[in-house]
Amino acid sequence: MRAVGVHRDVIVVTSRMWRTTATALRAPGSGDGEREAVLIDSPYFPDELELLPELLGQAGFAIDGLLATHVDFDHLLGRLAFPRLAMGIGQASAERLRAQPGVAQRALRDADDDHYVTRAAPLALGDYQVLPVPGYVELGEDQIELHPAEGHTADGTAFFARFAGVFACGDYLSEFEIPMLAKDGSLAAYRATLARLAPLVEEAETVVPGHGSPHGRETALRILDEDVDYLDALERGEERPVLPAGRATRRQREIHAENLARVG
Repeated sequence: MRAVGVHRDVIVVTSRMWRTTATALRAPGSGDGEREAVLIDSPYFPDELELLPELLGQAGFAIDGLLATHVDFDHLLGRLAFPRLAMGIGQASAERLRAQPGVAQRALRDADDDHYVTRAAPLALGDYQVLPVPGYVELGEDQIELHPAEGHTADGTAFFARFAGVFACGDYLSEFEIPMLAKDGSLAAYRATLARLAPLVEEAETVVPGHGSPHGRETALRILDEDVDYLDALERGEERPVLPAGRATRRQREIHAENLARVG
């Protein structure tokens, strides 16, 4: 697990699994003491989750709320690190959980079996708070904006902390992964989300994808343009499109084949 401070009030943790990111946002203020803070998404491995409260606490981040960009299992594991905290999710995510009870837990068990991972306790989502999207959540005397981000899955929320210039966009704009359409994803919705994200990225200083590394505005805009080009090729049904540098890997070719099967 790697942790990097991208702002005095923002720490991004990157898991060893799929380079999944978790973003800790602290309410702005003076000094380095503990202030109200939230965690967006989560790392994966049990040792990463066990270390997370201590790592963030030592940095002055008193996590008292959890947020998730969407309800794929690898973004919900903050509940294992902070089991007493409720999780805030968008309306579309709440609808997906109600329509698919137990799916995230089963997907986690399957992934754990594949990677020989054992856990001290199962994932229990418990109570969750349904958040308005678009909308905002308060953080101290400031706020975090919530923007709809469906397409990768049927649900999705992107979080913009303007006070820090940090935009956590969920499973979009990754330098390691082409646009991925899940079983309940949508090419049209993915296009709409990229169009919606573009002006927000223009206003951000740092963009945190759900998988990958935090990057600056210009890099994020380049990736966004590449992703639009990829969706064009996907819509044309190209079996072997030219994939962006760094993403022309065997696994990304597999993802493209899966995408083709879903839009074909």
